Amino acid sequence: MTTTPPAWSLTERASLQHLNTFHVTAYAPRLLQVNDPAALPEVLATIVGNSPLLVLGSGSNVLLAADPEGTVLTFNNRDITILEHRADHAIVRAGAGVIWHELVAWSLGEGLSGLENLALIPGTVGAAPIQNIGAYGAQVGDFIQTVEVWDTREQTWARLDQEACRFAYRDSLFKHEADRYLITAVEFRLPLLHELRLDYAGIREELKAMGIDLPVAADVANAVIAIRRRKLPDPDVLGNAGSFFKNPVLPLDQVNVLLQHYPELPVFPGNDEGSRKISAAWMIEASGWKGQRDGDAGISPNHALVLVNHGAATGAELLALARRVSASVLEKFGVLIEPEPRLIGAQW
Repeated sequence: MTTTPPAWSLTERASLQHLNTFHVTAYAPRLLQVNDPAALPEVLATIVGNSPLLVLGSGSNVLLAADPEGTVLTFNNRDITILEHRADHAIVRAGAGVIWHELVAWSLGEGLSGLENLALIPGTVGAAPIQNIGAYGAQVGDFIQTVEVWDTREQTWARLDQEACRFAYRDSLFKHEADRYLITAVEFRLPLLHELRLDYAGIREELKAMGIDLPVAADVANAVIAIRRRKLPDPDVLGNAGSFFKNPVLPLDQVNVLLQHYPELPVFPGNDEGSRKISAAWMIEASGWKGQRDGDAGISPNHALVLVNHGAATGAELLALARRVSASVLEKFGVLIEPEPRLIGAQW
């Protein structure tokens, strides 16, 4: 006999070590787990009230620099449904609690494409729109049709289309109004076929090494997975949140000046013709930080963008190291690099 899980559950003084991929020690005064988002309005009114609220997925894009206040909320709704199946695309709805890589694998198994370059990114579907997660030349906002939210300000359900989400490079409406919108599900428009993104960070070389001349989306996903596993530490083995620093987007004139002094600096397309994105990893490595550590807080020896916890580093210690790295790059290159993850309990 199958029993239906309760709509929600509450735990007092709950450890968050398993809910952040840095695996830093932190505690929530109260941990609220929501299995059925339909119960959200009542639960927020009766359990949370006016106390502070922090929503966590798997904590793959946060740094807990201190214990959060109030209530931490997690979503456990993990349903994936095809809402429409057209000749050239499908509309897929995924619950906020779905593990992101599981959605990527599921979509490829259904013959859908678009998410292959985003394979193996840690985190949940509900967290993906907030940061507008991206990798290897793709970003999730390009494939999001609608985000379903509970609007805590208006006390109502809302469906925000792609334009309303204000997606930009590692940015969105939700990042700027983190306490207003609680994402409960995301609907994706995924093509059956589309032009594969191969001209980024060694994907073509990886496919060639795999002996694949005419790749399909699943091949690209496998290439991305292989590259990520080589470059990025497994959070289950070495605590990290993936790329900690954003690649700066600068005016073209400033980039040209930098290239006069540092012609090997990698440069990528920017937001428009007048801007370019430059490699934070290259600048961090050129500043001597790759592989360095201070106690258990360190920079990965394999990828200079990755801040790592070698064991018992606190969130505050990791943040202190990240600030030192940023200050060093600013001093050497005159470029400010900023964190991708959301900082809890501290300001940058």
